Amino acid sequence: MAPIVTSRSSSLSARSASAVRSVRSARGVARSSRSSPRVSAATTIAPASTELATQCINAIRFLAIDGVEKANSGHPGLPMGCAPMSFILWDEVMKFNPKNPDWFNRDRFVLSAGHGSMLIYSMLHLTGYDSVAKEDLMSFRQLDSKTPGHPENFMTAGCEVTTGPLGQGICNAVGLALAEAHLAARFNKPGCEVVDHYTYCIMGDGCNMEGVSGEAASLAGHWGLGKLIVFYDDNKISIDGHTDISFTEDVSARYAAYGWHTQHVEDGNTDLEGIRKAIEEAKKVTDKPSLIKVSTIIGYGSPNKADSHDVHGAALGPDEVAATRANLNWNYSEFEVPEEVSGQMDKSEKGAALEAEWEATLAKYEKEFPEDAKVFKQLISRELPAGWEKCLPTYTSEDKGIATRLHSQTMLNALCEVLPGFIGGSADLAPSNMTLMKAHGDFQKDSPAERNLRFGVREHGMGAICNGIALHNSGLIPYCATFFIFTDYMRGAMRVAALSEAGVIHVMTHDSIGLGEDGPTHQPIEHLASFRCMPNMLVFRPCDGNETAGAYKVAVERRNMPSTLALSRQGMPNMDTTSIAGVEKGAYVVYGVAAGESCDVILIGTGSEVEMCVDAAKELEGEGKKVRVVSMPCVELFEEQSADYKKSVIDPSVSAIVSCEAASSFGWGAYSNAHVGIDGFGASAPAPALYKKFGITVEAVVAAAKSL
Repeated sequence: MAPIVTSRSSSLSARSASAVRSVRSARGVARSSRSSPRVSAATTIAPASTELATQCINAIRFLAIDGVEKANSGHPGLPMGCAPMSFILWDEVMKFNPKNPDWFNRDRFVLSAGHGSMLIYSMLHLTGYDSVAKEDLMSFRQLDSKTPGHPENFMTAGCEVTTGPLGQGICNAVGLALAEAHLAARFNKPGCEVVDHYTYCIMGDGCNMEGVSGEAASLAGHWGLGKLIVFYDDNKISIDGHTDISFTEDVSARYAAYGWHTQHVEDGNTDLEGIRKAIEEAKKVTDKPSLIKVSTIIGYGSPNKADSHDVHGAALGPDEVAATRANLNWNYSEFEVPEEVSGQMDKSEKGAALEAEWEATLAKYEKEFPEDAKVFKQLISRELPAGWEKCLPTYTSEDKGIATRLHSQTMLNALCEVLPGFIGGSADLAPSNMTLMKAHGDFQKDSPAERNLRFGVREHGMGAICNGIALHNSGLIPYCATFFIFTDYMRGAMRVAALSEAGVIHVMTHDSIGLGEDGPTHQPIEHLASFRCMPNMLVFRPCDGNETAGAYKVAVERRNMPSTLALSRQGMPNMDTTSIAGVEKGAYVVYGVAAGESCDVILIGTGSEVEMCVDAAKELEGEGKKVRVVSMPCVELFEEQSADYKKSVIDPSVSAIVSCEAASSFGWGAYSNAHVGIDGFGASAPAPALYKKFGITVEAVVAAAKSL
């Protein structure tokens, strides 16, 4: 179906204050079928007058221009072009409370085109957020400022997610919208809706070029996320120049094929009524996400640089700033905001009224639905239920040894019973990853209250969507799964999770050459080392059921730190000496000489190689050596321990320290003097044959210890 087109004539000669056309009286915005039909005084749209709208839009533009100019670094063009749609959205449509940026039922906004960050900083400043004062705008891109080069959720209140790597933001928006749809389906009651907000996003051509956006957009259409409204800033400029040199597809047609409702505002520079109407129409479509293609002129108002890549990623320069001020009749100094603009755009009073209205609804909900209210309030508090960790099982050597991916399945199904926010799934590998929650069905368009997510073969989109779910900050704890090797497809999203402190649990099975016959295309080698290099990422490689339980305990507790669990395909025995408490230390003694006592040899193992180290220790003990075996399921947790503890477990004065892990030796030099592992690609064969071929054996560990 062809997109709905909302258009008015547009020309470059309209780059002046008079270019902003008359703003007509607002139309009522249709709300979702899940929402109450009533519209309170606090939520009624009251558009600014024509002249005041012009002033507000130009204030957005010039705060961005001035910020980039002062920093002599940044991207002024996008804020200049996107100012009209942003003004309509923030001034008339979105509900939020700038004095409480964490208010649960606020609308979420994502600037997927994060390079245009002065746009969101300008909006936060103008609408009354304390996080972005005038001084912060003047410190754009400076050390320790609240206005970094790209939006960072952990730096600036009001920035929901961290964007910059193009395509990630639109995927995060899908995750935010999924979280809203899921919670609304679980908790809303007729006439008493405590979950009722939209997710808005602005993305550009670069976001649409990145493949990850297509993965997430395809899922959003499949899931029918009707409260996701995305503005596509169609300015036809990228760093290399006009996009027709590399990007000529019909984006709206592609999104329509994904199952989105699509519209086109042909004049995004001046047609405020067209933008307003497009949002109204988007809200009427409750069973599909909406794409509003808004054709804009990048750097709108700049006489000599508009509609060129020159305005994309560099300051305008003093002469062009002056020319733009004259062209748009902006007779104000740097960072100056007219009083009437501040009065119109500050939403502190309106936001407080919106939150108060919601609090009244929540109070009614508590009274009428006390049990549901208890669960809901616990969720949005982001505090874990008391005693939740007691659900995690423990094991002894009498319990059958199985693969840690099977132990993981046990943990997931135990956790979903005590953690109402536990939600997740796999990239088309659920039967192999063992990630289905048996007590729950699939989250689908017609069953959004369910908790198993089916991502299909979309690893990168999966990771970025889960980041959005985590950063919804509503108590949902997302996990996602694939084979460990396929983290190569989703590393960008995992790095953003670490940077943005999104507590996603990455369940990665088939952790080594131990997966066997699938061969080197599927056998991780460098992956453990590479994720251990990533800041703020916990990497676990448990050796049995107790350590798998410990990995999940820590992963659930660390809500501001993502985790990666590397789990085995092959079985391994449960040990009497492993423990959840040991995992929390990162490394601990599981056999032989106790911590702090003198020994001749220290053997360090992870995962399936811990058993190998124990067998090697027994052989060395037979030759009169005093041996300590250390299981090291999490290097990062070990590094958090005191110097005394670390020395008691791995004493660097012991000359014979050998590490054994069926992976790259990279990084092990910090702990051991010799490593038994693999630094080349694997091969296709049964696991025992591969371990023998590559010399990852008890004999090799013994020989390495004797050589030191």
